[in-house]
Amino acid sequence: MAHFTRPQKVLFKHCDPAGIVFYPRYFEMINDTVEAFFDEVLGWPFEEIHPQAAVPTAAFNVVFKAPCRHGDQLEFTLTVRTIGRTSLSLRIEAAGNGGIRLQADQTLVHTGSTGKPAAWPAKIRDRIEALLAAPESG
Repeated sequence: MAHFTRPQKVLFKHCDPAGIVFYPRYFEMINDTVEAFFDEVLGWPFEEIHPQAAVPTAAFNVVFKAPCRHGDQLEFTLTVRTIGRTSLSLRIEAAGNGGIRLQADQTLVHTGSTGKPAAWPAKIRDRIEALLAAPESG
């Protein structure tokens, strides 16, 4: 069950000379999805996080299933898989043109002002755990 969905049109700036999405641009789109999730679902926008903490990516595994082209309409879905003391495991998929175009497994780590891993703030942990506990809608 996806916990967050975000539309993304493939823009000219995302494409290489062959007219398909240049793979590093997908990482920007994934980050845009994560940033919007933190803001819109968790109520903790990056501009509030970053003065005293951060949520850097510790691991990424991406499978590119099919190319996307300029003008394609994608739907990015984000699903929280697990939460640890300092980590957060996400699955992000981009779908368009009748199928999954990419699938990414990402691990974020909450860090404190020293840059070292730090426990998630209680109110954020509670919000994430509530997402994980919510029954799937069908």
